[in-house]
Amino acid sequence: MNFKPLGDRLLVERVEETNTTASGIIIPDNAKEKPSEGKVLAIGNDVEEVKVDDIVVFGKYSGTDLVLDGKEYLVLEVSDVLGIKG
Repeated sequence: MNFKPLGDRLLVERVEETNTTASGIIIPDNAKEKPSEGKVLAIGNDVEEVKVDDIVVFGKYSGTDLVLDGKEYLVLEVSDVLGIKG
């Protein structure tokens, strides 16, 4: 993958949720919501608060979906990031 976000943007790979609940009920793929966490893969030149490999939390409807080499990613602005896990 060769993608460099511009300005204050981040390239994020969503972190997958588990497919079962605590009680063992399996959740089908079409019933799951997209996770609101992701691993930062690349950052733009104007990004100072976030580093590559950080796990970030973002709003449910934030960012723009992007498909690169058949894999789904998300491009976020730094202002869409609610916090960094860790």
